[in-house]
Amino acid sequence: MRLFVALSPPPEALAEVAAALEPHRDGWPELRWVAPELWHITMSFLGEVAGEVVPELSVRLARAAGRHPAMRLSFGAAGAFSSPAQAKVVWLGVYGGGPGLSRLAASLAAGARRAGAGPPDDKPFRPHLTLARARPRTGADVRPLVEALASFAGTPWRADAVHLMRSHQGPSVRYEALGAWPLTGRG
Repeated sequence: MRLFVALSPPPEALAEVAAALEPHRDGWPELRWVAPELWHITMSFLGEVAGEVVPELSVRLARAAGRHPAMRLSFGAAGAFSSPAQAKVVWLGVYGGGPGLSRLAASLAAGARRAGAGPPDDKPFRPHLTLARARPRTGADVRPLVEALASFAGTPWRADAVHLMRSHQGPSVRYEALGAWPLTGRG
C-alpha cells in the first residue's frame, strides 16, 4: 500500500486557501488542481509499504510524535517545483514551527525507516501545500500565478497531530487515514 505521514490543516485554514485560489483556477487550464479535500502537508512520503509493517510503523510514528510539541503554522507565498518558469508543482509555503518542523519530519522518517517503511528517497524536507500539478510533462510557466499569490498570508493554526495516510490511486484519488498521533512533547 502507498503511504505517507502528514499534517492535516484545519478547515478554516484550507477555506482561506480555497478563497485565495478561486479567482485564478479558470485561468490555468494547463494545471490539474488538487481537490481541497486532499490538501495536506506531507511530512514523510513512504511509498509502497507492506501491510505487515503497519503495526510497527504505527508504534514508531506514535513515539516520534510524542517527542515533539504542537506548533503554530500558517500558509504563505506561492512557489513552484522545479521553478515558476517550468513548474511541475505549484504550492503554498508553510511558515512557523521554526526548526521544530524539520526535526519532526526527520524524526518521523527515522521512525519509518526503523519500522522497515523507509522513505524511498533522501529528498530534503521542504514543507508546502501542493495546489496543482502541470499537465505537460515539461512543466508550465506559472510565474504570473506565483506572483499573484506572493502576498498570500494565511491565519496561523495549530498543528497538534500527525496522520498516517494511505493513498488510493486511480481515476479519483482518495486518502484514507490509518492512524493519528498527537504532538505532545515539550518544546
